[in-house]
Amino acid sequence: MNSKYLSSRFYSLTRNLSAKSDLTLCNSLRAVQNKTYRNRFHTRKLSTTSKMNSKLLNGNIWDTDPELFDIIKKEKARQASGLEMIASENFTSIPVLQCLSSCLHNKYSEGMPNQRYYGGNEFIDEIEIMAQKRSLEAYRLKEDEWGVNVQPYSGSPANFAVYTGVVEPHGRIMGLDLPDGGHLTHGFFTATKKISATSIFFESMPYKVDPKTGLIDYDKLAETARLFKPKLIIAGISCYSRCLDYKRFREIANENGAILMGDMAHISGLVAAGVIPSPFEYCDIVTTTTHKTLRGPRAGIIFFRKGLKTVNAKGEKIMYDFENKINQSVFPGLQGGPHNHAIAAIATAMKQATLPEFVEYQKQVIKNAQRLCEGLKSFGYDIATGGTDVHIVLVDMRNAGLSGARAERILELCSIACNKNTVPGDKSALNPSGIRLGTPALTTRGLKETDIDNVVKYIDRALKLAQEITKISGPKLADFNKIIETDDAIQKKINALKDEIENFSRTFPLPGYDNY
Repeated sequence: MNSKYLSSRFYSLTRNLSAKSDLTLCNSLRAVQNKTYRNRFHTRKLSTTSKMNSKLLNGNIWDTDPELFDIIKKEKARQASGLEMIASENFTSIPVLQCLSSCLHNKYSEGMPNQRYYGGNEFIDEIEIMAQKRSLEAYRLKEDEWGVNVQPYSGSPANFAVYTGVVEPHGRIMGLDLPDGGHLTHGFFTATKKISATSIFFESMPYKVDPKTGLIDYDKLAETARLFKPKLIIAGISCYSRCLDYKRFREIANENGAILMGDMAHISGLVAAGVIPSPFEYCDIVTTTTHKTLRGPRAGIIFFRKGLKTVNAKGEKIMYDFENKINQSVFPGLQGGPHNHAIAAIATAMKQATLPEFVEYQKQVIKNAQRLCEGLKSFGYDIATGGTDVHIVLVDMRNAGLSGARAERILELCSIACNKNTVPGDKSALNPSGIRLGTPALTTRGLKETDIDNVVKYIDRALKLAQEITKISGPKLADFNKIIETDDAIQKKINALKDEIENFSRTFPLPGYDNY
């Protein structure tokens, strides 16, 4: 494949990107391409060695590595034929995928825009500044009040960068306990082991939910905070189906002189659309991923307050000091060069997040989750907190006589993907009693409330099949799995339900490329 053909392929791609998403970003991509090619590939013929290497450099993966490509196609088929109900997953857009596979992948750019440790970052700077600006615009934030770092590789490094920058080693942190719906990075540890790096390098104290209602016990949180005196309190969740009371969090933080950090990784798309309360009104720092409800690339973002904080009794202005601490914590503290292809994808995802279609999508995500919740309750299943305000439904399987692991396994075999999860009152995160379901991915594919009614019926039929298997196998999970593998009658029932679910799923489109 010669350079002229390669160049024409690139321009075809960028014209498509321009038509579908973002002219400014497209122009930056083209400028990088022009600079790369014009002084070499268009001025001399390729050598024999170069011609040989061109197959490696310019061939398609289905030709150069068919073994790997075959596995990728199988994953695409799985996504298209199954019902994706893992609450932290979604199907991103073609513009995001185009950014992720662009020439931006090639560039090193350690440092911040206009302050790089490498040359050749003229257009990379433009793209990162665009991503910063659009991130602020997506959440209706003023540039003189909020700053943003778009370089974290994902949500966990973003959280750790905040702790490293503003709490410092062995500083005290409070977050929602993992078994109660918190995230690993919020400081999880057990009686015998510190599980998360947060609990290893910082001193963490969990707050809990009320075991009866499943709701965060804010009074107990306030009481514990008075004793523990945390440097930072995290208002964030990984599996909690209600909106957080950010005002109450702010009051507790103020009482103890603590920084309030919101982790909106799960709900950032809902927040951008304005369909649930925003953490920005009350929090000092807000972190998020960009691939869940926001439907962008796999990456992380940190927002932080800047400018005037308060005026003291002497009339002196006290300014926020988060910006340098957080930026230097991200780089050079914890990361090297940023992933520029992901930052470009953040830019186009944030543009999408400001569009009316995106708002309607997020409204439908919640409608579908609430319909899912009510449907499961009508079949007799217990729902933690009694309902949902967001995209998550946490189902307590104990009254159905099933563990979370059994429920997850039977649903997976029937082509419904979810994850086992602790529910209020569980004693061990390793043996959870519930499953977490989510609606972002199904909603992206176009499912509405009446379609969710069918999904509820499929889930119920699969779980009833798990109950049937349990009666044969007894209480051990290993025996449960053995029956699945060896009982012909059970296998026929699973396969029949799987075929029905896959035929239903294939009637809904899947964004992205056709077969990979």
